[in-house]
Amino acid sequence: MLPLDSVGFIKTCIRQNLIFWTYHVNMRLGERSISRQMILDAVDSFEVIEEYPEDKYLPSYLVRGEGKTGIFHAVIAIDLEGNNIRIVTVYYPDQIQWSQDFRKRSRA
Repeated sequence: MLPLDSVGFIKTCIRQNLIFWTYHVNMRLGERSISRQMILDAVDSFEVIEEYPEDKYLPSYLVRGEGKTGIFHAVIAIDLEGNNIRIVTVYYPDQIQWSQDFRKRSRA
């Protein structure tokens, strides 16, 4: 089941602290010098840049955010029935693999 407004649902869940941080993202945050607070603080800048409606467990979305240390991407799964989100992973996008504004994958 998919929300009508995926980014709106994600933002609402973050603002209401309806978030599960996966084991995977908890491992990656420290490795990539990205904090939970940076993700939370960037909520107003979130935009969905890719959709994965048939993802393994739940529909998920690649979200672009702008934090104090730069632009990051987060994969966020939506549990509409459970009224929460799961932050799966987060990373700083590679300039070679993404367009200059980090919204589109490069064709190279």
